[in-house]
Amino acid sequence: MSEIKLSCGCSVSRGNGASIDRTEEIKSASASHDLATNGMILLPSSEFLMGDGHGDGLQQDGEGPVRTLLIDSFYIDPYAVTNEKFKLFVADTGYVTDAEKFGWSYVFHLFVSDSLKENVDGIADNASWWLKVEGANWYNPEGPGSSIVSRGDHPVVQVSWNDAAAYCRWAGKRLPTEAEWEYAARGGLVQKRYPWGDTLLVEGEHRCNIWQGLFPKVNHALDGYVGTAPVQSYLPNDYGLYNVVGNVWEWCQDWFSPNHHKSASTHNPKGPAKGMTKTLKGGSYLCHKSYCNRYRVAARTANTPDSTTGHMGFRCVADV
Repeated sequence: MSEIKLSCGCSVSRGNGASIDRTEEIKSASASHDLATNGMILLPSSEFLMGDGHGDGLQQDGEGPVRTLLIDSFYIDPYAVTNEKFKLFVADTGYVTDAEKFGWSYVFHLFVSDSLKENVDGIADNASWWLKVEGANWYNPEGPGSSIVSRGDHPVVQVSWNDAAAYCRWAGKRLPTEAEWEYAARGGLVQKRYPWGDTLLVEGEHRCNIWQGLFPKVNHALDGYVGTAPVQSYLPNDYGLYNVVGNVWEWCQDWFSPNHHKSASTHNPKGPAKGMTKTLKGGSYLCHKSYCNRYRVAARTANTPDSTTGHMGFRCVADV
């Protein structure tokens, strides 16, 4: 088996020397229809405290220090983009995703059939639970034989940053900056670990889709789901946003840096002008305290713009 480079503890990059730069393709694309903000949530301009104030984050992630930011008003989708909505985009444009272009993508080992495992020719370095599966893509998330037919209301996965940006362009929207994402995810709460407070369970009730059990072999699914959950699962935060932690990692507009924010503007900050990886927020159904304590609002990770996995998706925002 060939080894695939592990980009960070929570996601894997292609890391095989191949890459796809679709910058000009995305820029040249036109929205196929006027922007419809119907169903989006309008957030007011406001200051908020961004970053980890609890000491929960890893130093190399660059979650701190806590800083006061001013964010201008914007619209945001209450849900991650679903398989059903992404299907409309592909049908309308004929868009071919990065996973389809490469011919393979990463699938969590428990979701790979025994017959497919016999033909897997790659695993992720230091993360053997990620398997390189030929034919895995957004409409066959676990590879040949799998389907999204019964998962129309689940978040689309196996989509790269490039794919997410292309969808947003088609929809007349864009990806959120990391600061916008965290402002929205906090739901008006000040420096809480989660969108609902500081405790993971509320009166014994699960509020997000993460791993319960012995990672990466046993998931008791006490929250109701082993893989992705429908986008409207659990209670929303106080801004009306669903599943901003757990379920799927969400791509952000920013290039990733562990230090750039320390000297960046405090008014609508953005990531550095260039970089190698893009920022992801929110954690996923694979997060567990023993492995990936990144299902907190302040947590962050990164991956290359053309990387795809079964636990990365996105939601859109729009300017006022």
